[in-house]
Amino acid sequence: MRYSVLRQIDRDNVSKLKVAWTFHTTDISDGSGDRHRSGLETTPIMVDGTLYLTTAFNRVIAVDPERSTHKLCHRRIFEATIDARLIALDAVTGAPCSDFGEKGQISLRNVPGFRSGWYHITSPPAVLDDIVIVGSAIDDNGRADMPGGVVRAFDARTGALRWSWDPIPPNLSASGAGAAKGKWLTGAANAWSIRSVDQKRDLVFVPTGSASPDYYGGLRPGDNKWANSVVALQAKTGQIAWGGQLVHHDLWDYDTASPPLLATLPHEGKQVPVVIQGNKTGFLYVLNRETGKPLFPVVETPVPQSDVAGEVTSPTQPIPSAPPPLAPQHISADQAWGLTPADRETCRAWIQELRNEGIFTPPSLKGTLAIPGNIGGMTWSGYAFDPQRNLLISNTNNLPAKVKLIPRAEFDTAPRDERGDYTAQTGTPYGMFRSFFRSPEKNLPCVPPPWGMLTAVDMANGTIRWQIPLGQFDTGMPLESPSLGGPIDSGVPPGSPSLGGPIVTAGGLVLVAGTIDPFLCAFDTQTGKELWKAQLPAAGHATPMTYQYRGKQYIVIAAGGHAHIDDDPQSDAIVAFTLP
Repeated sequence: MRYSVLRQIDRDNVSKLKVAWTFHTTDISDGSGDRHRSGLETTPIMVDGTLYLTTAFNRVIAVDPERSTHKLCHRRIFEATIDARLIALDAVTGAPCSDFGEKGQISLRNVPGFRSGWYHITSPPAVLDDIVIVGSAIDDNGRADMPGGVVRAFDARTGALRWSWDPIPPNLSASGAGAAKGKWLTGAANAWSIRSVDQKRDLVFVPTGSASPDYYGGLRPGDNKWANSVVALQAKTGQIAWGGQLVHHDLWDYDTASPPLLATLPHEGKQVPVVIQGNKTGFLYVLNRETGKPLFPVVETPVPQSDVAGEVTSPTQPIPSAPPPLAPQHISADQAWGLTPADRETCRAWIQELRNEGIFTPPSLKGTLAIPGNIGGMTWSGYAFDPQRNLLISNTNNLPAKVKLIPRAEFDTAPRDERGDYTAQTGTPYGMFRSFFRSPEKNLPCVPPPWGMLTAVDMANGTIRWQIPLGQFDTGMPLESPSLGGPIDSGVPPGSPSLGGPIVTAGGLVLVAGTIDPFLCAFDTQTGKELWKAQLPAAGHATPMTYQYRGKQYIVIAAGGHAHIDDDPQSDAIVAFTLP
């Protein structure tokens, strides 16, 4: 639930927080030479007086360990690495567990279609009893036939494979004309985000992403189950207990990126165990944990259809009746936004030119406005739940994208004259262009701010309790903005895109960073009022954590900047706060 019972730090004293310590990992890269630019998205875990964390280059670090006599590898730290290995370490010494796999590690590369550079592991393993469950991260849009998004469980002691589950089972034959006869040519649908487990019910909840490629589905007919879903697997066998697909035949990169959150809610006079699952669409689904049945009705609703040759769009999409969407899903030309008149007029003209029928408007040859975009709505940041107040706290992004399909002959020869991503979607009739929907002069979103929000949802009633801008987007330009009703103080529109989620505490606090501006903030859970914020060495694109040690409560955040935001200052700092 991302809920802590600690209450030493509360609404009355949080404003007194000071830095307790800062630890530098020294594992950082600015992108020079043959290394990638690094970020720092770790959330440390606290176990018996030891704080464990990882770095961008898969270094595992134990901070302030209490060393005592112990049985070798009695407690194990599992890490899955970018280059597709699963490693077991002794939690006290950091030494590999020699009885696990081969000298403490196993390869995760033995999947159909594996290719180095396409297949990664980007999220922590899940552990349930004596098994370790891993998913995978598979590159988007490169090809139709990408590696399969298999989810695997391994014996926690030996590393032996227990079971595997593929969201989209492979075809017996998936080539040439076969696709037109009901076969499909695809891959991915992978569980790259964080899995959740229910020990009492022996269930593993798996959030899955898009089938490949993201923006053209003519070679993968049908709904593509179980892509873009949350699926409950029986932990001992890997068999499906139930599944819920949130997006049929995805054409927008609407991954189920947020970790499934397990909670218990009052409903029709009963306490019901649920899975709360958000999506990049901005929709939030509340499903019975044992059956998958929605607590609030989900209605199959007609949606816009594709005009692209070879594409067969799903006629409907599953829309929850409650809660309402947590992110905008439509914009009209007269709502175009810009800091200057020229930017506003350009954005308005673009909106008029693009295919723009709201959420689920399919990609097109002339260009489509996707709202939310591929990192809009609820991302891997996830959300937190306060069981005392039945409040779900979620940060969301308001970042539409322009998406355009380009016929193969044109894609292979045409100049790349627009700012954004061009990807081949090899094996399909179309390449793809995608970019954030930003103004030409000031490079800011063409939609009105806030561009990032923090929302509290009353989960008992399916209603929004409060919603506020999260962070700021500093432009350094104190200019007039008619769409905001007047001048913007210091040129800082409200709300920043965020990557990194919230936690809540029994002290009545929401703690969250994640924004482009480098702050960790505390908000009142009941009202959304900001109570405290502290500047970090760099933006904290991670989820914070809290622990109590020797009578004092600490709040910890990784502050490293983001690997894909070039002008984001970098750091290698893990920062802890406590009361004086």
